[in-house]
Amino acid sequence: MARLRAAARALGDVDVSGWDDATLTDHLDELSKVLCTFDAELARVADAVRARGFRIEEPKAA
Repeated sequence: MARLRAAARALGDVDVSGWDDATLTDHLDELSKVLCTFDAELARVADAVRARGFRIEEPKAA
């Protein structure tokens, strides 16, 4: 769980809104690959949870 939390925090630290177009263009291929890999792994974990009969729900606001 610690590794999943660390991955979520790391992704939360990424803010491409401050990147200029040239920087974004320079990193777009790598960014796309990483995001697609991240998405696939999230889907894999979520599917494994669901396959065991559990639901994935957003936490309720405090």
